[in-house]
Amino acid sequence: MDHRLDPGPQSWAQLKSLYAAPSISLSEEAKENVIRAHDFLMDVVASGRTVYGVNTGFGQLAHVRVGEDELHQLQENIIRSHAAGLGEPLPPDIVRWMLLFKVCGLIRGHSGVQPQTVNRLVDFYNAGLLPVVPRQGSLGASGDLAPLSHMCLPLLGEGELMEQMGDGQWKTRPASEVLQERGWSPIALGPKEGLALINGTQMMSALLAYSLQDLEHLWDEAHGIASLSLAAFEGLVSPFHPAVHRLRQHVGQEESAAAMRKWLDGAAFLRETHEWVQDPYSFRCIPQVYGAVRTAIDRGIETLEGESTAVTDNPILLPETGEVISAGNFHGEPLAVILDHLKVVASELGTMSERRIYKLLSGTRGLPPFLATNPGLDSGLMIVQYTAASVVARNKMRAMPASVDTIDSSNGQEDHVSMGANSGLQLLAVVEGAQEVLACELLTASQALHFRFAPGLSPMQNAYLARFRAAVPPQEGDVEQSSRMKLAIRILQR
Repeated sequence: MDHRLDPGPQSWAQLKSLYAAPSISLSEEAKENVIRAHDFLMDVVASGRTVYGVNTGFGQLAHVRVGEDELHQLQENIIRSHAAGLGEPLPPDIVRWMLLFKVCGLIRGHSGVQPQTVNRLVDFYNAGLLPVVPRQGSLGASGDLAPLSHMCLPLLGEGELMEQMGDGQWKTRPASEVLQERGWSPIALGPKEGLALINGTQMMSALLAYSLQDLEHLWDEAHGIASLSLAAFEGLVSPFHPAVHRLRQHVGQEESAAAMRKWLDGAAFLRETHEWVQDPYSFRCIPQVYGAVRTAIDRGIETLEGESTAVTDNPILLPETGEVISAGNFHGEPLAVILDHLKVVASELGTMSERRIYKLLSGTRGLPPFLATNPGLDSGLMIVQYTAASVVARNKMRAMPASVDTIDSSNGQEDHVSMGANSGLQLLAVVEGAQEVLACELLTASQALHFRFAPGLSPMQNAYLARFRAAVPPQEGDVEQSSRMKLAIRILQR
């Protein structure tokens, strides 16, 4: 069933629904917007007005006027010349988000592209044909020029397309071959089209969308894992009391405390008092830290909901007033700063998790040192913590903000850039690292609970632990750990 794509803002839930749909179709309003903007642009061209990117060169070459008979070549040239990316291709899931967001921006009716150009992008999306896009090359202003150029090369019958085979593997083929096979002619670009296609923030937006999906999933998993660690450590329940968190007045913190209470509901291990009266911060302050993570995720969603359907190319057409305005909506700063913020909170998910691993291995509260069956002869999970610590250190380095950097480009015309694409690529790596550390904590908590004769878990905890142990049972004596850690990571993947 087609999901109809209307122009204008979409909620995060709507965006995820569109993304998951096997196909999308444009609403009548979307089609009319595209036609109206294209007709207006053609009137502007016919009037002989000088308009940046329509009949001039690009960037620092904006002062060079291009003849009317060369406008088609001008638009093809910009896509070819700007397809200058390097590095491994972006994952197909991210390219799919890029395609969706590019269509969302074009159907607002302020870019001037031909209807057949938008329709071909929709054809690629619906057919599961995803352009091969190298990950490195964007400065985050003027948008994601190099990645979007690679994404749009197949419109010309150039570049490469990926298609998923029956076995789940992706096969890459020349776009010319795929178009010929399907009976599709290459698009002959009209005025401004090349610029409209490659100006924009769709790669940064796609990196944000993909990472938000992972972060929402990991945020949920982190509470379940932390609840198992709390049980293994025989921690206290009082730090999750709702009255405490209402007094702090942070919604994210209240949500985190509520999540912990849900996981602990019905647990028999919880007591108001022990011989210890407080737990370490990595247990006691879960809502304060994970609540801040939730708040950042929500801010990321808010940013994405605005950016994903925004008009971020240049110049912007205003058919209703007859204006063509060169401005800077392609600048990625709104995305760059939130991507950097999410790097920090994703890193913190792992940092707090590693501290709980350390405590569970410390030989306190009735647990054997390093959770070894025979401490001394056995090392237990000693080196699991080493690996988690190394990932945490790597995440901290990657969490440094990229958005504070800028480098001149286009001979100084583009003299401040956001570096948001680098922020987004680093975020992918930090989220992956956080997942690795949480998997190590899950492995550790499971082993620690192996030493509790009657752990008194809640029904939710019991079900979660049973699912994990079906794949990774507790160990007796020393075993090779890497394969067990990899299995734990696989279980945490969404």
